[in-house]
Amino acid sequence: MGSQKIRDAAHSRGLAAVTGASTGIGAVYADRLARRGYDLLLVARDRQRLEALAERLIAETGAAVHILTADLTVRSDLAAVERRLRDDDRLTLLVNNAGVAASGAFVDADIDRLEAMIMLNVVAVMRLAGAVAPGFVRRGGGTLVNIASVLALAPELFNGTYSGTKAFVLNFSQALHQELGKSGVRVQAVLPGATRTEIWERAGTDIAHLPADMLMDPDEMVDAALAGLDRGELVTIPSLPDIAEWDAFTAARLALAPKLSRDHAAERYKTPTGLPA
Repeated sequence: MGSQKIRDAAHSRGLAAVTGASTGIGAVYADRLARRGYDLLLVARDRQRLEALAERLIAETGAAVHILTADLTVRSDLAAVERRLRDDDRLTLLVNNAGVAASGAFVDADIDRLEAMIMLNVVAVMRLAGAVAPGFVRRGGGTLVNIASVLALAPELFNGTYSGTKAFVLNFSQALHQELGKSGVRVQAVLPGATRTEIWERAGTDIAHLPADMLMDPDEMVDAALAGLDRGELVTIPSLPDIAEWDAFTAARLALAPKLSRDHAAERYKTPTGLPA
């Protein structure tokens, strides 16, 4: 566990924290946010990569970049990151990006590995959001970006435990928006499709087997996500051509709400089926 203050410089937009920042989507977020005028707190396990990224961003943008090496599946490391986020009043933005995937059938899975994935994709996301939300509310503003996945909407297409973790991130983000929005806090859930990052190799999936027209580069994905944030979107799906389809999906979901909890069972469950009990 370690922390290094790389350089101090005043940037006007406050401090942005990015988890999983050493490579892929997280590294692109770090680059884009530094160029938007944020100082950075970069969190990841790989100190060497963090240092190299920090040095490049300092040279290119003049941002103050702090690094914090942590494995968010380790409780003591996660607690240290929580303290760092909770105690820094300059923090104005958190990108909850750190995550891992798993492939293959559930019946053949390493359950311990799936539990570690839930720790990173769900528990760490929830706890880090919990570390920043009170300060954001107290200060009357702040932005929380949670990286989910389109698989939150398509559990049949991939490992069900992974898609379940991303469904949590989507659901959690929507609920936080409802709760925190009135206090001036922005919440965004980003649902990337397949993206060219190391997550595939770590999950045991050969990216070469995926159709090229399904794969987006992380630079384009992050730029689209930030455009969605600028537009005020609660949910951003970078690949979706027509936002009206998402709006229709949301409207259909919300229309179910008054019908989901009633004092009697639906009539279809009162009709005998002829099947044995």
